[in-house]
Amino acid sequence: MASLITCPHCGVRPKEEFSIRGDASPVRPAPGAPDEAWVRYVFLRDNPKGRIVEHWHHTAGCRRWLVVERDNAGSHEVYSVTDASTYAKEGAR
Repeated sequence: MASLITCPHCGVRPKEEFSIRGDASPVRPAPGAPDEAWVRYVFLRDNPKGRIVEHWHHTAGCRRWLVVERDNAGSHEVYSVTDASTYAKEGAR
């Protein structure tokens, strides 16, 4: 059975319609932040196992950016899908 993602704009779609950008949890440093903060943000990332949030792009559908909360360890269960603009306005929970 194919994995399905419920796009808030297009409804239930196969995961093959999406591309994953990566972790949605890092917060961009302020423009005047020290170089070390930028190095951590750009180059050093954790690779957690379990429940994570990621940016996904609905490339074969509405072309919107989404934030998908899912299990990356075993079940690959999708817990929530939010439009990225809504997620940003809510303060990245």
